[in-house]
Amino acid sequence: MTGGRALDHAVVRAGLGLVAGVDEAGRGACCGPLTAAACILPDRPLPELDGLTDSKQLSPAARERLEPVIAEVAVAWAVVHVSAAEIDERGIQPANTSAMRRAVAALDVRPGYVLTDALRVPGLTLPHLPVLKGDRVSRSISAASVLAKVARDRVMVELDARYPGYGLAGHKGYGTKAHMASVSLHGGCPEHRYTYANVAAARAQWAAAGGRETEEEVTTQS
Repeated sequence: MTGGRALDHAVVRAGLGLVAGVDEAGRGACCGPLTAAACILPDRPLPELDGLTDSKQLSPAARERLEPVIAEVAVAWAVVHVSAAEIDERGIQPANTSAMRRAVAALDVRPGYVLTDALRVPGLTLPHLPVLKGDRVSRSISAASVLAKVARDRVMVELDARYPGYGLAGHKGYGTKAHMASVSLHGGCPEHRYTYANVAAARAQWAAAGGRETEEEVTTQS
């Protein structure tokens, strides 16, 4: 059995019910949301998903090709976004586990068991197992990783149009040198994670050069 199906199939064969894979995108970014997805795939061969693996190992074109196919063949799937403001308020780990719980809760079919990508999820009422490198060894986690990544990338393209000057459509909110240079030049936008050290340092440089917060930024941070 190939394509990451063996683990998912073992859960079903053990009588634990439908298995949902859960993964996130954007945890390591410093701008934009953290996005979590949950996905239940049918327990059968899915040749239309050949090549499915961890979304980070796939090209953007491959992810875009697979995303609608996953949505079509899935028993159920859901995507949720946690805002930068909530991440700043709660911290990245609580925000991450909350996003995963919300994604599972948003499924319109209740799974019997949940597989996550190496992360325990306190408060998840369903039995679940964190799987090391789960987005490579579980087909349902791989599918969730693609759904989350594609959905978040689309949000970042939209944010780039709303907040030009930061290059969000390119680096997708990760802390590249060019991204931090733009924050030093323009200050942060409401989608930046202000509690992150790299954002705070870049904004301090901007403020030292005479930058002033907009009313929208002050409201976002309050």
